[in-house]
Amino acid sequence: MKRITKILSLSLVLGIMLLVSCSKDKDNSPSGSHKVVFKAIASAGSEINTAVYTAGDGKTETFTSLTGQTWTSTEYTIDSKALVVNFGANGLGKDASSNLVVEIWVDGVKKADGKSTGTILTAQASYTF
Repeated sequence: MKRITKILSLSLVLGIMLLVSCSKDKDNSPSGSHKVVFKAIASAGSEINTAVYTAGDGKTETFTSLTGQTWTSTEYTIDSKALVVNFGANGLGKDASSNLVVEIWVDGVKKADGKSTGTILTAQASYTF
């Protein structure tokens, strides 16, 4: 009986050690990067004035003195360790039914958008990788 108890105890200890050691091997941190493009689209007669994006790694870029109904950023390579990107734009609408839509495109696919309606337009969107 003592022999069976020792074997079971030893098996239990070895099993726990195996589970604990295997859990340390997993690395769930994101790797690689993503191609990200930001877009802002205002309705007819409206105008986009400012656009801002922020990545979770702390990078922020502001675009001021914009004109026109549409604005598209250059393609950014954002490390996936950033985890999140935010984008917002401001503009002036022609009337109360004017709108502004902002979009976040990741690796060629629209992942997030936001909308604002009125004469003072402020739209924002956020995407978590």
